[in-house]
Amino acid sequence: MSPISTSKMSNFRWVICALLFIATTVNYMDRQVLSLTWKDFIAPEFHWTDDDYGTITGLFSIFYAIANLFAGKFVDWMGTKKGYLIAIFVWSTGAVMHAGCGWVAMQIEGYDSIEALRLVQAGSDAAVAIATISVWLFLSCRLILAVGEAGNFPAAIKVTAEYFPKKDRAFSTAIFNSGASVGALAAPATIPLLARCMGWEWAFFIIGVLGYVWMGLWVWLYEKPSQSKHVNKAELTYIEQDEDMEKVEAEKAETVEASEEKTIGFLKCFSYRQTWSFIVGKLMTDGVWWFFLFWAPAYFSDQYGYSSDSGMGIALIFTLYAIVTVLSIGGGYLPTYFVDKKGMNPYIGRMRAMLIFACFPLLGLIAQPMGEYSAWWPAVIIGLLGAGHQAWSANLYSTIGDMFPKSTVATITGIGTMAGGIGSFLINKGSGMLFTYAEGQGSAFTFMGFDGKPGAYMIVFCICSVAYLVGWCSMKALVPKYKPIVVE
Repeated sequence: MSPISTSKMSNFRWVICALLFIATTVNYMDRQVLSLTWKDFIAPEFHWTDDDYGTITGLFSIFYAIANLFAGKFVDWMGTKKGYLIAIFVWSTGAVMHAGCGWVAMQIEGYDSIEALRLVQAGSDAAVAIATISVWLFLSCRLILAVGEAGNFPAAIKVTAEYFPKKDRAFSTAIFNSGASVGALAAPATIPLLARCMGWEWAFFIIGVLGYVWMGLWVWLYEKPSQSKHVNKAELTYIEQDEDMEKVEAEKAETVEASEEKTIGFLKCFSYRQTWSFIVGKLMTDGVWWFFLFWAPAYFSDQYGYSSDSGMGIALIFTLYAIVTVLSIGGGYLPTYFVDKKGMNPYIGRMRAMLIFACFPLLGLIAQPMGEYSAWWPAVIIGLLGAGHQAWSANLYSTIGDMFPKSTVATITGIGTMAGGIGSFLINKGSGMLFTYAEGQGSAFTFMGFDGKPGAYMIVFCICSVAYLVGWCSMKALVPKYKPIVVE
């Protein structure tokens, strides 16, 4: 008996979900290699200052935000299989190219070895020249990395809409989205060791090559559900259950089927309140995740003296992201409970779940005060905040599939992710400026009983804590009830 004729449902959709999880993990690891190697390994060779590194990371956020504006449309245009394949090829190539920046800088500046670059007197004209050319080289690689990485989430969300019914999308999105947390866990545990044992160039190269391996798996395994030899009739029926329900409710199957094939013009997308709901949700909350991703190691170092390469520093960061990873997956199941057990439609159930998750970050208000007793308190609290974010994010992405036809899912995802990139730039750049100012002011800078830099951290924690409730209320005001868009 062939697999397609058996009554037992296959579960190939979870294999696809696993591929999305792996891609997201590699995506975040590629992005983190620079932040984990620049201070101890790269800066001494190229004479970078904090300002040089800030220029690279700040412009990366802008590159990423702009690329996201077009990435979704590109994926919709190319199709899921080709679009995802091209995206991961571009970002993996950009990641690998970082490894050659030292050699290119050496050739341009006329030095015989990397060691000769390192021995140049700090502060000299030669050192400034080396720093300048190397910053431009790394910026070029970061641009390529950003353009490719921008395609990950639009493509992954489109695949989720293809392979999962609406009630399961938040759960499947939570699983692959947890790759961000796993990447954040795996990066500090592996990248500094690779850089120390083999050189920072090999850290970029090895992590980048993982993307090429994934490409081989994608070509081998992915096809649309209706065309996949791994998906039997029972699973295909399960995947397409929403389409069947829509046909019955609308009583005009031809119209629904035709509208699913049509796409919405890029500028036309901005005329829908549903688009702006997603934009606001991303703009208000994505920066919170990126703030803790970029600043948590510095926070434990500044406030408690635990450097990122110390045993205690590693333990704190690992614990934080372990909490995020474990708890965020369960968060994706909550809307399924509301739909199956409470009888809510997918959008109402999702918004109810998101309101609950928007309350988790309020714990951030006590992270700094509790840190007076032990560094473990803010580590655990920030972990819970991060778990709330990941669960929120999984459901936020799934609202696109609730409201828009599949042909436009990736476009809307790209627009929203662009907004999230802008929010990330604002909060991280703003935080850096605030921390520098507060540190210079010392005890003259006070906020809620904390002086100097601790006061600045408290301000940012407060902003992060209320951002989700503000985002949820704005989304609810824009789209108060379930209203899917049908293309005529």
